[in-house]
Amino acid sequence: METLAHRPDLVVSGGTLLTMVDGAAPLEKATIRIRSGLIIGIDTTPEGQTADADALDHIDATGCIVMPGLVNAHTHAAMTLFRGYADDLPLQQWLFERIFPAEAAFLSDDTVYWGALLGCLEMIASGTTCFADGYFFQDATARAVRKAGLRAVIAQGVIDFPAPGVPDPADNIREACAFMKRWQGASDRITPGLFCHSPLTCSAATLKAGAEAAERYGTPFQIHLSETRSEVDQILQQTAKRPVFYLDDLGVLNDRMTAAHAVHLDRDEMGLIKERGVRLVNVPESNMKLASGVAPVTGLLRLGIPMGLGTDGCCSNNNLDMFQEMDTAAKVSKVFSADPVALTARDALRMATSLGAAVLGLEGRIGTIEAGKAADLIVVDLQKPHLRPVYNPYSALVYAASGGDVRDTIVEGRILMRNRSFLTLDANEIMRKVSAVAQRITAAAAGPNQTSAPPAATQET
Repeated sequence: METLAHRPDLVVSGGTLLTMVDGAAPLEKATIRIRSGLIIGIDTTPEGQTADADALDHIDATGCIVMPGLVNAHTHAAMTLFRGYADDLPLQQWLFERIFPAEAAFLSDDTVYWGALLGCLEMIASGTTCFADGYFFQDATARAVRKAGLRAVIAQGVIDFPAPGVPDPADNIREACAFMKRWQGASDRITPGLFCHSPLTCSAATLKAGAEAAERYGTPFQIHLSETRSEVDQILQQTAKRPVFYLDDLGVLNDRMTAAHAVHLDRDEMGLIKERGVRLVNVPESNMKLASGVAPVTGLLRLGIPMGLGTDGCCSNNNLDMFQEMDTAAKVSKVFSADPVALTARDALRMATSLGAAVLGLEGRIGTIEAGKAADLIVVDLQKPHLRPVYNPYSALVYAASGGDVRDTIVEGRILMRNRSFLTLDANEIMRKVSAVAQRITAAAAGPNQTSAPPAATQET
């Protein structure tokens, strides 16, 4: 008989369990036992269904899928502030003429906090339990994550012109180091890091200093890489090298790097990425919306390159729904390879769970449901017309489900959303605060002093 000291804090039982362990089949009517934030056991016996009547809490997942929480491996959470603000524009115009000026005018510790909270709220509601974030005022994002109860890799943004919170570009690496120092060890759920925006917006000196700082602090190093053909052409013109080889010559291409987009890679670059242990993130919806192109996902996965899945920010997507991202990733890979079996539903789900965890260096803690791992999991309600019948649970999740089908969201054994009700955040307050910021942005855009072009320093980048 279990003693009180050994009884589970939480039991999730009755559902179809997708552990996402390689080669593992779905487990019917599984019972997952959780104590002190960790999974302590998985049982599929009839006795297991009734053995934990004395658990402190219980979730009945009958008629549902239980699976690892989704990992959004690349986003900018506080960009919820600009959702729909600058749609249907080419990337360079979108970024330099609209987004950078808006960020300069409206980002602050307070606005980033509320924008990040809205992002956290949306991710909890759609089954994301861990995300990688690169932005400015990242102390505010870290506080939002801690309040929400999510898990995140949070990187301070670095860019070579005046940026929100860092008016002097000479201070960009120092500010990033100060952020990493403040948050190292401050929370088990928060991993600090450094985010050099791109090889175009960061000089060679900044890229090297950023990589050295990440190495010194033992933290991840994020970057946007080969997002557009024009970016590749510009780097070729400036350096006579393709972007991956340019970064390698700088000495910054290594297994600490997580590179998002990776759309325009040639075969030699893919081989060098594999050799250096770089991890990649596919962001198909953002790539589509900004007409950046389609990443060679199936080729990269065949090479054994770790590749996760991300949404990017809300003003280039425009949501943080990883179910929608999985569906898009799989279908885009099929149509552009002219191969209907390219990127199967199960592989797309792996990119959003176990592979995403590996890309963030968290595969030892999350990404699969196994004894000893953190209890980061979600319950997806199958009692919906669009999810019946279920012949294959992986196909149902990737091709038919949406974030709105997530019923319960759990991180480290703590229930963040139960029966679609938020338990850690006040949704009405968050949406009210963000709406107030949006009103200010709208008023400024309609006013006589509207900024229609980036600062001179930005134009020179």
